[in-house]
Amino acid sequence: MTKTDCDLIQVNNTGAEPITDEAIFAAFIRGDSSALGILYDRYGLLVYRLIYRMLNNSSEAEDLTQEIFLALQERPNYNPQRGSFYTYLMLLTRSRTIDRLRYKRSRGNLLQNLGKMKDLVAKQNDANPMEIASAEEREIQVKNALGCLSANQRQILELSYYEGLSQSEIAERLKIPLGTVKTHSRRGLLKLRKNLQNLVN
Repeated sequence: MTKTDCDLIQVNNTGAEPITDEAIFAAFIRGDSSALGILYDRYGLLVYRLIYRMLNNSSEAEDLTQEIFLALQERPNYNPQRGSFYTYLMLLTRSRTIDRLRYKRSRGNLLQNLGKMKDLVAKQNDANPMEIASAEEREIQVKNALGCLSANQRQILELSYYEGLSQSEIAERLKIPLGTVKTHSRRGLLKLRKNLQNLVN
């Protein structure tokens, strides 16, 4: 980091003159790791509030806020020539939140349809032969689709679907990070949905 970068951050801290977001981000690109923290202090709450309004879930809003600033750190793609940092950050936040909503909707539809099939299997005494045959066929399709997943993906989805555990409970059960559970769950569900198109459409 250059002396100029240090001076930018120091001026900002003394309150003598506000430093632009663009200058702070440029300092981050040049190696000042503390600059991203300043941007987080400025906009972390705004990002959280936007996500919360869209998801209506405080825990998910907190997680996604962290993910967005982590994405800024790992892939600093902001270009000042295309607009302000604030606009870029809000667009990034909205885009990531819409992706999360789509994922939740897709996951919800999949689990809802699988749940209906599971309930039908459980109520075989009251079902007619055609319903029983259809439910058993679907159960086989689900098991075959699960068999196409990686061991980690299959284990996590089985704990979620068959035992009804939350992602936090699965992380605790398996002694692995929550982020790892989320990653395996997301990838597994995407692959499962692809393999079970006829059940979830």
